[in-house]
Amino acid sequence: MTGSADETATAAAREAAWLNTTGDSLPWLPVSAGGPWEIIQAYWPGARFPSQKTGIYVLLKSSGDYFVAANRYRPQHLVTLKLVWPVRHNTSPLAETEQQNFDNAISLLRQRIRGPLGDKSHGGAFLSAAQVPQQNPLAVDYDDPETTIPAGQGLRATVSYHIDDQEFTG
Repeated sequence: MTGSADETATAAAREAAWLNTTGDSLPWLPVSAGGPWEIIQAYWPGARFPSQKTGIYVLLKSSGDYFVAANRYRPQHLVTLKLVWPVRHNTSPLAETEQQNFDNAISLLRQRIRGPLGDKSHGGAFLSAAQVPQQNPLAVDYDDPETTIPAGQGLRATVSYHIDDQEFTG
């Protein structure tokens, strides 16, 4: 399949659409479908950040075109998902319960990112996603709750993985 270099501009939106997908065999993430995430969107909302809602924000950390062969290029993106999980009660055992809920929600997210057996293209949106373990495995980095909870930031984590986009000729 031949794509275009302009597809890089839509990569974050295409990945956010995949994470919002329901009706398949993978975990459903949006609250509207029974999942744990209230907001799933491309890009960080800036000043209008809703601090009391669970959220996944799809960002591109880096992007590059890799020469494949005979004037064929394959864009590759390092996707970063910023995860936000409010903690409304910071006393024990409620804080621990929220941390477990956050871990459960991340487990569902990881299952969706891995995709269904036999199709790692995120519904055909990409050539492959989260399939480049030697460069950057599907990784979750948690912020320290000892710092984020008292600061009113809830729980935070970053998920990162590579996506290979459709090839283009140039």
